[in-house]
Amino acid sequence: MTTAKTNLCYLTIGEATALIQRRALSPVELTRAFLDRIEATDAQLHSFITVLKDQALADARVAESEIMAGNYKGPLHGIPFALKDLFDTAGVRTTAGSKVYMDRVPTEDATTTARLKAAGGILLGKLSMHEFALVGPDFSTPFPPARNPWNLDHVTGGSSSGSGSAVASGQCMGALGSCTGGSIRGPASLCGIVGMKATYGRVSRAGVVTLSWSQDHCGPMTWTVEDTAHMLQVLAGYDPKDPTTSSAPVPDYTLGLKEDIKGITIGVPRHFFFTPSESVNAEVVTIVEKGLEVLESLGANLQEVTIPSLNYVRAANWVIMLSEAYAFHEKNLKSRPQDFGDMLRARFRIGGLFSASDYVQAQRVRNLVIRETARAMQQVDVLVTPTMTQPAGAFEGFDAISIIPAPSFTAPFNLTGLPAISVPCGFTEAGLPVGMQIVGKPFDEPGILRVAYAYERQARWFEQRPVF
Repeated sequence: MTTAKTNLCYLTIGEATALIQRRALSPVELTRAFLDRIEATDAQLHSFITVLKDQALADARVAESEIMAGNYKGPLHGIPFALKDLFDTAGVRTTAGSKVYMDRVPTEDATTTARLKAAGGILLGKLSMHEFALVGPDFSTPFPPARNPWNLDHVTGGSSSGSGSAVASGQCMGALGSCTGGSIRGPASLCGIVGMKATYGRVSRAGVVTLSWSQDHCGPMTWTVEDTAHMLQVLAGYDPKDPTTSSAPVPDYTLGLKEDIKGITIGVPRHFFFTPSESVNAEVVTIVEKGLEVLESLGANLQEVTIPSLNYVRAANWVIMLSEAYAFHEKNLKSRPQDFGDMLRARFRIGGLFSASDYVQAQRVRNLVIRETARAMQQVDVLVTPTMTQPAGAFEGFDAISIIPAPSFTAPFNLTGLPAISVPCGFTEAGLPVGMQIVGKPFDEPGILRVAYAYERQARWFEQRPVF
């Protein structure tokens, strides 16, 4: 690849938008640069399941013609993006990373897919993921696991594994992920990018393969906070195809992005998130503590808060998720169990062993967590925590079973449905990324974007790119 093409792939959405709008950059040139980058790097990364080269170039030519004719649609017009392979795409197979769906070709787009296309976005292809958005990396599935651009011997996190890898490596400008216990924020943290799960009901899930009806979220994964705001602007809003979506008005997510954070109060639940242990990496905690110091230097006030029921979140999240997943997949689990990967088949079967009482008790725990979290957030504007308990682990010796009893720093906000974003916060001594999680009150996406943006611009971790 030429240096010029590599540089195009390292533009942010905001930077590319400015060039495209003043006709200094062609969507065709930009799209071709990303397709060349995918071709040059994906044999190492395995980020993509399907690349739509011809269709992407055709769509880019249409976008170029529209812009030259004065029909500019907005910040995503002519911007190349990619989708986790559980977002339906009309006429393009959507596998959910599984042999079970190997030949599944939807007849219509997911609402999120359609909205990005309507905004002028150029779909590059469908991204690798952990099978049916749950366990991995699993080498018994048809698709090789995505690799971490910061160290190819390490995992990306899941289940939006290809989304994290593709954005971090410059294979696309933005991607969509889904999140049931941390599947957007986890890969974002481990791959050194921004990932956001909006409030439950803010983004439609129509046409997205289900894992857990009551905990699934969808959202953007990008290189910068501003880019996430641009994508969320297009994605957010009521959808009659998804009865869980909210009709609450969608604000302008870029409007207050650059306001300072002087005087805001940040809640810090140190009792759960900042105590190093066998399960919680001390280096991660230290790095995020330094991130808190940066926020404090920008004028934010830190206040410790306590949410006692966080200790029960992991169990409740798993019981609800696996019970609902088993209900969704029961027919195929009984009729074609051999087509599921080894890890997932075993995990889904656990869902079939839970009783109605187990599910109800888990929902009671969920309600307790919601109440206690709401009480804690009455005192503060946002919460700030590490995103993940550990940096990215190595493929060699990776143990998917060990994560089941370990605490999760992301699952509490799937249970509660609160908006949460992960922003890069530094690197371990081994050079692996660490993310900082910012959590807001219901529908306060502007608030957490503002804090994330302020931190990002001060810390400037986005200036570092992986070399592989």
